[in-house]
Amino acid sequence: MNRSTSPSARTEEDEKDQQREDAQAIVDFGSALTRTPHGCVYCLSIIGQIEGHTTASSGTKTTKYEHVLPLLAKLEESEEVDGVLFLLNTVGGDVEAGLAIAELIAGMTKPTVSIVLGGSHSIGVPLAVAAKRSFAVPSAAMTIHPVRMSGTVIAAPQTYTYFQRLQERIVAFVSSHSRISAGDFQALMLRKDDMAADVGSVLYGEEAVDKGIIDAVGGLSDGLQCLYRQIQERG
Repeated sequence: MNRSTSPSARTEEDEKDQQREDAQAIVDFGSALTRTPHGCVYCLSIIGQIEGHTTASSGTKTTKYEHVLPLLAKLEESEEVDGVLFLLNTVGGDVEAGLAIAELIAGMTKPTVSIVLGGSHSIGVPLAVAAKRSFAVPSAAMTIHPVRMSGTVIAAPQTYTYFQRLQERIVAFVSSHSRISAGDFQALMLRKDDMAADVGSVLYGEEAVDKGIIDAVGGLSDGLQCLYRQIQERG
């Protein structure tokens, strides 16, 4: 004789399945969906090296753009998600992969907030400013330097032109999504006094805010409160 499962039993099983999925998402993507009285907040961490078309060396912690891009598209379309919180602690990485992620974040209509924790270096700077509101903890560091290229470099004028145009894309993105001008950001890229073996600048939390790159100094509670306000205003 077949016995039907009671509604309460199905509900308990569904909740356990959801808990397992949420736990696996933290393991696979460093992400978590939290249901709060203010709305459902999806927390996504961007950590380590931004991995592009080439796989990073074994043992390197990475954020893979082929995972993040479809996930962001899913979050934008999801009726369950009300806002997205980005936690950044990245050394930088592949420039085009990082810009692709940053452009997708900037194009989201959902409320978004980024918090720089530890560091958001190199291509991590566009990622930090891509959200609608950006925060950095006081101890956070951001390294700003010219574009670097690995692999074969052809000694031809076209190589320099490619470098220059790629750098212009980064400068334009950062200046259009923050309060710093393109000229001032370019100057930080080329400053000679700050880095021992390279040109560029290292900014910490309050300095990044003073320069107009990051919106405000703040931590988790500040970022969440800002996200909740965005969700409420969006209605």
